[in-house]
Amino acid sequence: MKEFLRANWIVIAGTLTGAVGGYLYWKFVGCHDGSCAITSNALNSSFYGAVVGGLFMSLFQKQP
Repeated sequence: MKEFLRANWIVIAGTLTGAVGGYLYWKFVGCHDGSCAITSNALNSSFYGAVVGGLFMSLFQKQP
């Protein structure tokens, strides 16, 4: 488990940062009337942010 965390720490950090960013986007910017598919719900917005953050930070991960 420690080896997995050590090898993928940058993707995990990007995922967590993206989830927090998605939640903050929902809290301060997102539409609250329910018409937006992603930003109308905190869970959807956080999940989308986590996926985008993880994918973006995987670009900087070194390949073995």
